[in-house]
Amino acid sequence: MAICRIINLQSDKDWAKAGQWLEERAHPGGGDVEGHVREIIANVRSRGDAALIDYTARFDCPGFAGPIRVKPQDIARAAATVPAEDRECIAQAAGNIRAFHEQQKEKSWFTTRPDGSILGQMVNPVGRVGLYVPGGKGGNTPLVSSFLMNAIPALVAGVPEIAVCTPCRNDGTINPVILAAAHLLDISEVYCVGGAWAVAAMAYGTQTMDPVDVIAGPGNIFVTTAKRLVQGTVGIDMIAGPSEVCVVADGSADVKWLAADMLSQAEHDPLASAICIVFDQHLADALQTELEEQCAKLPRSAIAGRSLMDWGAIVVVPNLSCALAVANRIAPEHLELSLRDPWGALPYVKNAGAVFMGHYSPEPVGDYFAGPNHVLPTLGTARFSSALSVQTFCKKTSIVATSREFVSESRQAIAALARLEGLEAHARSVEIR
Repeated sequence: MAICRIINLQSDKDWAKAGQWLEERAHPGGGDVEGHVREIIANVRSRGDAALIDYTARFDCPGFAGPIRVKPQDIARAAATVPAEDRECIAQAAGNIRAFHEQQKEKSWFTTRPDGSILGQMVNPVGRVGLYVPGGKGGNTPLVSSFLMNAIPALVAGVPEIAVCTPCRNDGTINPVILAAAHLLDISEVYCVGGAWAVAAMAYGTQTMDPVDVIAGPGNIFVTTAKRLVQGTVGIDMIAGPSEVCVVADGSADVKWLAADMLSQAEHDPLASAICIVFDQHLADALQTELEEQCAKLPRSAIAGRSLMDWGAIVVVPNLSCALAVANRIAPEHLELSLRDPWGALPYVKNAGAVFMGHYSPEPVGDYFAGPNHVLPTLGTARFSSALSVQTFCKKTSIVATSREFVSESRQAIAALARLEGLEAHARSVEIR
């Protein structure tokens, strides 16, 4: 059986039927996840730290008895154990990410009217943010890049308090790479708590942890469900699904590079999706063969192979225009334009979380190092949503300072509008002046 399906389309409209299988990624099985998460949230709200300790002992560290907060001196001590070259890589990535997000900062503004009224918008950071950082494989594959991508925009926004929750390892400690990143960013509030219970603690608070205003960071289906359930009590970054890439490639692309880029997403998760859109059947056949050869050599070949088998595809279309139209219908998290002239194609891209231009901009460059945020909309939500940014951690307040002259001139119109809605007190509030 081929590792990845090949689909032939004559028009982008054909994708509506040919791509129906991809929609099933949004509804994976798994039993009553929401019921379990609601129970966890209720337990944390009623028992606080005791519930966090119980869940941590049950799922992450047998015999865990606390404390749940890492001492600041332990953060510095653990950071010092990370090799200097690794700390330097983290620092370089952090510098690039910070430089990019500095450009996103918005200023408060005011405008004046001839009648003396002043109108404006005040931009302020939220007061407190909670970041969830997955531990990965019992804490042995820490997602330090996700930590940087979530923490740095909050820091650039000017958030005064940042709390970090991440699962501990089975010995009760947190991977020192995560603590090295925290130390680098001067974040001293770190908790060795993971899972849905960490989300509940950040949303509602416990004896040790104060509640936050916004929760950000990726996680498994339990973490994601918990974020969805506490949304409204707190703000969240987004409801993220499995990772995905769509590559649009012409004859200038190297088939080995295309296969490597698809596999870089497929190895994430069996639910990850990697799609390549090409204009030539020979390239499609060669890519399928190359995927099989490269996948067999990967440490995570079983995961990548399952991802390609279930959610991957090579799509053959007549031309570039059709390819870009199909990509817009998919609205992928990551879109690679492996083309001779990617800049010529860019104006036709309407729906994508991030666009990677040309043969030397593979998705992992953005995932780790270039600077733009890698927390991106998935499952087609790039049609209406955007990457995590400085704005995720800011709130905008409208300022209204209307003058006596403005109210006098506008009184009749305002009162008339109020009465159209049946709100007499609104009308009188203006007329009494």
